[in-house]
Amino acid sequence: MVLPVTDPPEVDLPRTQVGANPQNLVAGLFVDYWFRPEEPLPSAALVALLGEFGVSAAGARAAIARVARRGVLQLSRRGRRTYYTMTAGAARALEQPQRRMMEFGSGKGDWDGIWTTVIYSVPEDQRELRYTLRRRLRFLGYGPMYDGVWVSPRADHQQTVELLGSVDVRNATVLRGEVTYSANGGDPLTAWDLDTIEMAYRQFLTEFGPLGDRVAQGLVGPAEALVARTTIKELWLEVVSSDPELPDNLLPADWPGAAGRRLFAGVYDGLGPIAEARVRQLLAQHDPDLVPRTGHRTTAEAWD
Repeated sequence: MVLPVTDPPEVDLPRTQVGANPQNLVAGLFVDYWFRPEEPLPSAALVALLGEFGVSAAGARAAIARVARRGVLQLSRRGRRTYYTMTAGAARALEQPQRRMMEFGSGKGDWDGIWTTVIYSVPEDQRELRYTLRRRLRFLGYGPMYDGVWVSPRADHQQTVELLGSVDVRNATVLRGEVTYSANGGDPLTAWDLDTIEMAYRQFLTEFGPLGDRVAQGLVGPAEALVARTTIKELWLEVVSSDPELPDNLLPADWPGAAGRRLFAGVYDGLGPIAEARVRQLLAQHDPDLVPRTGHRTTAEAWD
């Protein structure tokens, strides 16, 4: 029987950043390979998984403990062994960015010419709240027009409302409509630096193009697949976090977004079964009965 040690505190997700940040790796591994089971994952297996990314055993245990204190994981015990389960609150919080990454650039639906505008006011002394709100608005596809005014051509209205409620913004308004007048810097397109976004796509294609070729040829083994799949997902997150996914008629003819999407989907989906095999190998060393519970996500997964 699994007994919870403590009730999880309020969820405080680690700040997103690119690179082998152990706390982000913990959350990412749960999202990618341990997203359905109710059974806890052995702490020793988590340590072994982090070791694949060059994290020491001591560093892995410290990262896992910190993520648990943030309310992302729930600790439990079976005898002397320690296990962790992702909390329901963390799963919900992580599902939104996961969905955006997987669906981004898939070409679902045409733009109707309607802009969504978020207007908010946050006191200057609440700097952490301001940082969190801006970061999450940008990830949903918004760009800053003026101080406290952000716009997006495609942002999901319900996700926007949920975001504003989740970070406890007291003064906010969400509007939807066409632009009927703009002057000087008032064009919504000025909210983004398209040259920088395009450069990020081209760097992504240059860096991961050779990996995509090797994946297509079946030349990537399980250990490499696990690390490479996480790495490309982190870099794809960085790219899409800055891209508002503007409609095609507002972009240059040779915009590299579609090529970036194809490369990401090809690598992430192509390495899924192989990376899962590595997770199963490591888990089998600590709790073989849980191996069949391992899975992997794909960009084409149906979202409920």
